[in-house]
Amino acid sequence: MQPKQFASLVALVFGVIFGLPALADSQGAGTEWGTLSSEAIELYRAGKYDRALVLAQKALQVAEQNVSPEHPDLATSLNNLGAIYDGIGEYAKAEAAYKRSLAVIEKALGPDHPSVATSLKNLAGLYTLQGHYAKAEPLYKRSLAIQEKALGPDHPDVAANLNNLAGLLKAEGEYAKAEVAYKRSLAVVEKALGPDHPSVATSLKNLAGLYTLQGHYAKAEPLYKRSLAIREQAFGPDHRDVATSLDNLAALYEAQGDHAKAESLYKRSLAILEKTLGPDDPEVATSLNNLAGIYDTQRDYDKAEALYKRSLSIKEKALGPDHPSVATSLNNLAWLYTLQGHYAKAEPIYLRSLSIKEKALGPDHPSVATSLNNLAELYMLQGGYAKAEPILQRSLVIREKALGPNNPDIARNLNNLAELWTAQGDYAKAEPLYRRSLAILERTLGPDHPDVAMSLNNLAVLYDHEGEYAKAEPLLWRALAISESALGPEHPSVAKNLNNLAELCRAQGDYAKAEPLYQRSLAILETAFGLDHPVVATNLNNLAALYAGQGSYVKAEPLYKRSIAIREKTLGPDHPDLAASLNNLAWLYAAQGDYATAEPLYLRAQATLEKALGPEHPNVAMSLDNLAALYRATERSSEAQALEDRAARIRANTH
Repeated sequence: MQPKQFASLVALVFGVIFGLPALADSQGAGTEWGTLSSEAIELYRAGKYDRALVLAQKALQVAEQNVSPEHPDLATSLNNLGAIYDGIGEYAKAEAAYKRSLAVIEKALGPDHPSVATSLKNLAGLYTLQGHYAKAEPLYKRSLAIQEKALGPDHPDVAANLNNLAGLLKAEGEYAKAEVAYKRSLAVVEKALGPDHPSVATSLKNLAGLYTLQGHYAKAEPLYKRSLAIREQAFGPDHRDVATSLDNLAALYEAQGDHAKAESLYKRSLAILEKTLGPDDPEVATSLNNLAGIYDTQRDYDKAEALYKRSLSIKEKALGPDHPSVATSLNNLAWLYTLQGHYAKAEPIYLRSLSIKEKALGPDHPSVATSLNNLAELYMLQGGYAKAEPILQRSLVIREKALGPNNPDIARNLNNLAELWTAQGDYAKAEPLYRRSLAILERTLGPDHPDVAMSLNNLAVLYDHEGEYAKAEPLLWRALAISESALGPEHPSVAKNLNNLAELCRAQGDYAKAEPLYQRSLAILETAFGLDHPVVATNLNNLAALYAGQGSYVKAEPLYKRSIAIREKTLGPDHPDLAASLNNLAWLYAAQGDYATAEPLYLRAQATLEKALGPEHPNVAMSLDNLAALYRATERSSEAQALEDRAARIRANTH
C-alpha cells in the first residue's frame, strides 16, 4: 500500500484559507495554521511522515484553540490529520479523524456542499483500503451525487469520484460495473480538460488496469501507452508519474510472459524514482519489489533476494515495522524462500507478515486472507495438511464475508482448498470445490480468461488422478486453446497446458501423442526462461519419464542428469525438487539392474527430502518405498521391511 497523495486535500485546505475567513479569531493564528498545514502536506509528500504528523497535530491544536468547534478550518485540519494516519497505517485514528471532520463540515456548510463530498470520499477510501466495501460504497455514491448536483455531471471532480467508485467495484469483482464507471470518468475528464491532460492519463491507466485484471491485454496495452505518452509530454521523462506508467506497462508485459520488456521498464522506473525521490522513499521500495518479482520468476534468486531485502529495509525505516506495506515486502521475501525450498526461513516471515496485517487492518481484512493462503501453501508443501486446512477455511470465510460469494479471490481460495484435498487423495471433496471455483471465474472474468484456463487445468488434473481420462482431455484442450488465444502460443502458461496434456497421454500409454507435446512445452520454456531454469528441469524430468516408461533408457538418462544439474545449480543441494530428480534417475538405474549406482542416489534423495520436508512427509514415505524395493531386489529383506513399515506409519499419520 502506497501512502496516498494529498491532491483532494490541498484543494480543500487552500479553499478554506483563501475562500473563507481563516481562523478569524486571530489573524496571527490563521497564518500559523496555514503554514503548519501546508508544511505538513509537503513533508508527507516527501515521505517524512513522523514530522508531517507532528505539524498536522499542531495545526489541529491551533484550530481548536482559535475557532469554534463548527468551523470549516477545523474540519480541514482533521481531514489532513486523518490522511496522514491513513497513509501510515493508523487506520483507527484515521477513521476517527475523518468522521469528526465530516461531522464538522456538514454542520458548517450543509450536507450538500462539495467539501462534504471530499470528506465522504476520504472516509470511503479508508474503508476500501480496510476491505470494508459495504461501508465504502454508499459513501462514494453520496459523494458522487453531491458533486454532480453542485458541480454538474461533467466536472473533473466528478470524474475523480467515478474513478474511486470504479476502483471499489473492481475490488468487489464487479468488473462490468467498474468498466462503465471508468469509461464515464474518462469521457468526463477528456471533455473537461482536453485529451492530453494528466488526469486523462490517470483515467486511461485505471481502465487499462481493469482490462489487465480481466486478461484483456490487447485492450490494455494501447491505453497504458497513451497514458505514458501524456505524462511524458506533460511532466518530462523523469517524473514520478512517468515511473508509475512504466511500472503499469511493465506489469502488463510481465503478465504476458514478456520478461525482457518488463525488466527494462521496471529498471527505468526505478532509476526515475531514485533520482526524483531519493533512494529511501517508499515508492522506491515498491519499485524494487516489482523488479525483484521479475527475477524470482526467472529464478534469479540472489538478485531477487537483494532487492526484496532492500525494499523491506526502506519500508521499515520510512513507515515503521508494523505498517501493512512492510507486511507486503515480508510476504514477497517469504515467497522467494518458499520457491527455493527454504521453508524454515519462510515460515517466521509469513507469520510476521500475517501478524502485522491482523494488527493494522483487523482480522477480517481480505489482505489477511491472502497472508493466510500463503502460509497454508507453505504448510501444504511440507505435507502439513492438518495445519493448512483450518487456515484455508478461515481465509475463505474472510473473503466470502468481505467480497461476497462470487469474487475471483473466492475462486482462488476454493482452488487452494481443492488442491489440499487432492494432495491427500480425497478427490470427492476436491471436485465440487474445483467446479465452484471454475464457475465463479467464468462468470466474473469471462470464459476466455487465463485464470479460467488454470482452473480447467486443475480440474482436469484431478480427473487424471482418478483415471477419468475422457473427462480430463476436453478440459485440457479447452485450457490450451484459451491460453494460446489470450497469451500467445509461446507463453509459459501454454507450456504448462501442453505438459499436462502430455502427462494425460502418457498416463493412457499414448506415448506417440505425448512426446511432441512435451517437446513443444520444453522449447517454449527454454525460449522464455533460458536453458537452466527450474521449470525447464521439470519438463526435462517429465520427458525423461516418458522415455523411461517406454524402456528407452538411453534417451532418458541424459535428460534426468540435465534436470539434476539445473536443479542443483538453481535450487541448491537440499531442495525437494532435486530429490525428485535423484529418485527418478535412481529408478532408471534400478530398472536396468544397476543397483549399485541406484542405491546412493535413492539414499541421497531420501536424506534431502527428510531435511527439506521433515521425516513425516508423504514424499519421504514414497522415497522409503523405492529404497525398500531396491533392497528386496538385492535380497536384503529385513532392511526392506523396516523401510516399508516406516513408510506405512508415515502414511497412517498423514491421513
